Amino acid sequence: MSYDGSGSGNDAWRSGGGVQPHAFDPLTQPELFRGVLTRRVFAFLIDLVVLTVPVVLGYLFIAVFGVITLGLGWMLFWLAWPATVVWAIVYYGASIGGPYSATLGMRVMDLELRTWYGAPGYFVLGAMHAVLFWVSISFLTPLVLLVGLFNGRRRLLHDIVLGTVVINSSVRTQIAQPARTF
Repeated sequence: MSYDGSGSGNDAWRSGGGVQPHAFDPLTQPELFRGVLTRRVFAFLIDLVVLTVPVVLGYLFIAVFGVITLGLGWMLFWLAWPATVVWAIVYYGASIGGPYSATLGMRVMDLELRTWYGAPGYFVLGAMHAVLFWVSISFLTPLVLLVGLFNGRRRLLHDIVLGTVVINSSVRTQIAQPARTF
C-alpha cells in the first residue's frame, strides 16, 4: 500500500489500483473527534488505576508472604516488574481486542479504537498500541502528545504509526448500524 500523495487532501490509500478512503473523515463527521483528546487523558488515568491496583496488591502479597516464610518469599519480588509489564500488555490487548474495542477507561469516557479503515481492534493491535505509547512517551517525552493537536482526527504519534483512530463511541452508536446476519 502506498499513500496517495496527489495533494488532493482526500487522505486515501491505494491498494491494487483502487483507492480506499479513511473510514472516519473529520470534515464530514467532526462530532466523532470532538473532545477526544481530553477524554483520552481521563481514560488513561482510569486505566492507570485499573492497572495499578492489582500490581499494588501483588507487591503487598509478596511482602506478607516474605514475612510468613521468614524472608524466602521475598525472592518473588524479582518477578513483580516483568509481571507488571505482562499484565499491562494483556490488559490493553484483551480490552482493545474485545467486543467494545476499548479499555475500561475508554469505555467510561465513551471512546473506541478503530483502524483507519473502520475495523474494530484486535489483541495484537491493542498490545502494540500500549507498547508504542509507552515507548514514544519514554523516548520522545510527553511532548509527543502534542501531535494530536495538529491533525483533524486527533491521532497521537502511536496512532499514526499503527494506523488507528480513536473516536467518540457515543456518537457512533447514534449512526445506523448495519444489520446483523446471524
